[in-house]
Amino acid sequence: MSQKASLHKPTFHQDEFLPFTRPDIGDEEIAAAVDCLKSGWIATGPRVQALETAFKETCHAPYAALLTSATAGLHLSLLAMDVKEGDEVITTPLTFISSVNAIVHTGARPIMVDIDPKTLNMDVSRLEDAITPRTKVLLPVHFAGLPVDLDPLYEIAHRRGLRVLEDAAHAVGARYKNRAIGSFGDTQVFSFHPCKNMTTAEGGCVVTHDDDLAKRLNRLRFHGIDRDAWNRYTKKGSQIFDVVEAGYKANMSDLQAAIGLAQLPKLEGFCQARRQHVERYRTLLKDLEAFSLPAIPDYDHDHAWHIFTPVIHPEKAGLDRDTFVTKMKEANIGLGIHYPAVHLFSYYQKTWGFKSGDFPHAESAGNRIMSLPLWASMTPDTQNRVIDTMKTIIQRA
Repeated sequence: MSQKASLHKPTFHQDEFLPFTRPDIGDEEIAAAVDCLKSGWIATGPRVQALETAFKETCHAPYAALLTSATAGLHLSLLAMDVKEGDEVITTPLTFISSVNAIVHTGARPIMVDIDPKTLNMDVSRLEDAITPRTKVLLPVHFAGLPVDLDPLYEIAHRRGLRVLEDAAHAVGARYKNRAIGSFGDTQVFSFHPCKNMTTAEGGCVVTHDDDLAKRLNRLRFHGIDRDAWNRYTKKGSQIFDVVEAGYKANMSDLQAAIGLAQLPKLEGFCQARRQHVERYRTLLKDLEAFSLPAIPDYDHDHAWHIFTPVIHPEKAGLDRDTFVTKMKEANIGLGIHYPAVHLFSYYQKTWGFKSGDFPHAESAGNRIMSLPLWASMTPDTQNRVIDTMKTIIQRA
């Protein structure tokens, strides 16, 4: 599914602040949102159903469930996997806090495995050492849109009788060994936040190959009601239903889905544009010894490049990451920091006993990583401005 994108391509002048990302919104998305507003149906309805159908076809998966966020998708998927207090879920310390918070909200204990310092993904070779009799789910994160090495991970999961919940928030449009993320395995959660490769403003989607999980997820996202209830106020709908468990309120709206329906046909083009921008970054920054550029693993994959994350070497750069980011901002260029190591935040240290030194590779990356400006409709002039400013700051340091 591919469509040439009609995009607004803003020009950022030197005296304007350049954000590290922006959503790629065109006339199609604006028209779709207006049409939805004019229709009188803006809550969960036929557009949500249409986007679920289109997205599961894109992922070649039997089930897709749209939600208010990927965070909600992680949380409800874990509940649908019957994760509860006393269980353990294994994930990575180099991720956004939502990956770990979702575990905590089930009552389970988060267990972490350090990253591969080259790929920044969970080091699957360390995974089995972290498994205990209480382990119930493996929760790998496809960092920056790079698929985790999934074959050995699933081999461990199948051999040890564990569920796998892939945090694919960064990985919409990514492929592993010529298979779309979501087309195989257990369960995947995608994000449609405005900074992602496609957006519904806010929102996320769970894709699964487990029909029982899909049915429970459908109940959990809308109050525990035992059937599709979005059309209960229409002429054909019924207001008679049962509540079979205390569910949540995490259903996507038709207004969001309308934007997604216009975005999805452009996804392949968005990802390809990001890959081209990344190749240009790699070419123009390869001789800048102050930075290490993201490594490309040997296994076959298509990177989604949600973010492009060089790691600074303070001893070569003459300044640390935080000072570098500040100087870029002073030059009107915004950078992201994705991510500080989760286990070093005060809540996780006080509540779960994590401490500095537990995961040295994640800590090192978390202290030195940054995300350069990147979006599909970025122009070469905008990218040149970023690169030239980086080089100037390093030269002056």
